[in-house]
Amino acid sequence: MIDNVTGLVCVICGTAYPVEEAGYVCPDHGNEGILDVRYDYDLIGARISPESLREKRNPTMWRYKALLPVAPDAPVPPLTVGGTPTYDAPPLAEALGVGRVWVKDEGRQPTASLKDRASAMALVKARERGAEVVTTASTGNAAAALSGLSASVGQKNVIFVPETAPQAKIAQLLAYGSTVALVEGTYGDAFDLCMEAAEEFGWYNRNTGFNPYMTEGKKTAGLEILEQLDWEVPDAIFVSVGDGSIIGGVHKAVKDALALGWIDRAPRIYGIQSAGSDYLVQAFESGEDVLTKPPISADTVADSISADLPRDRIKAMAASVETDGAYLRVSDEEILAAVPSLARGSGVFAEPAGAAAYAGLVAAVETGLVGSEDRVVVLSTGSGLKDVASAMKAVADAGTKPMVVEPNLEALKNAMQERNQVPGTGTNKQGTR
Repeated sequence: MIDNVTGLVCVICGTAYPVEEAGYVCPDHGNEGILDVRYDYDLIGARISPESLREKRNPTMWRYKALLPVAPDAPVPPLTVGGTPTYDAPPLAEALGVGRVWVKDEGRQPTASLKDRASAMALVKARERGAEVVTTASTGNAAAALSGLSASVGQKNVIFVPETAPQAKIAQLLAYGSTVALVEGTYGDAFDLCMEAAEEFGWYNRNTGFNPYMTEGKKTAGLEILEQLDWEVPDAIFVSVGDGSIIGGVHKAVKDALALGWIDRAPRIYGIQSAGSDYLVQAFESGEDVLTKPPISADTVADSISADLPRDRIKAMAASVETDGAYLRVSDEEILAAVPSLARGSGVFAEPAGAAAYAGLVAAVETGLVGSEDRVVVLSTGSGLKDVASAMKAVADAGTKPMVVEPNLEALKNAMQERNQVPGTGTNKQGTR
């Protein structure tokens, strides 16, 4: 029995719906009527606290089960979702001239992206409904997440991705045995077809910006950040943004923690978008209403955050506006440059979408939005192995290439001298930043 949820509220009109009556969206506003899950914080506070969390041996996202919209005894997928590390990265802090920088590495998830959190939640909710098939549209990561989590429990699933998705992501889907539809068009085209198919065939719809429970799965990344920093609130959190569900989830985690009295203030939340997919940056700068702002034409190397029309844009905009944060755009060139910079300064190898958050931090420092004493978290949303082609371009642009040598020591010495690298000193004048 789910007794910790008081209802679901439309983010447009504020109408509240009981759990048992709530659908995916508010019927008065169609697909735009995103719902927000509301909780009984008094009940939750009696069941879970920072002190009780310290005693929990469960390292996964389900350590926060009392703060999630599921029954206490609800079965969960067996894969280890959540519990990803948040690394202190002094080299990044020193390079940028800020107080502290931490990097949350979501590439450590079972399918190598943060989207596993939402997909784990989707499978629990789908089983509640007795769904035979679960479906989603994705640029790749959400698809791989649903595919892998479904494989772990034998759940039938149908995946819609644009045919331009990176091969590594498509390979995951096929390896897990999903039914895959490569859509001839954009992510928006894949999303629209998925929505139509789910309605037509009665499939459980996992799509973010439509299914209200996906925010709740993704918020566990934000809860982990706060807990891993021992509930000492950072000054800012940087999140790359496509559809907007991840940044909305981080904001929800902050709101939950405030309501429970676990923290006493909110960090500034910065949404980072590619200049080629900057819908929310445009709206933030102009003050446009994201409910009525028309789609743009998105094109970026960071495929995971490419969105003509961010589906969870209302929650996404609120995340920055309500925390005195901002939306920033970075170029694809800056995103690619951030891949090796982040890796060399923290050891975290991120795909372009994950590295975009770090590129945004660099931009924020340059414009004075982040100061010398600020303590900052960068949320790296997915592994660089998701898009090896972009990673190779990024390191090439940084001037880094391997040596090709004959299998003898003299050849190695000659090659190292040609690169101005002196054997035994570790001094490398090429590829440093």
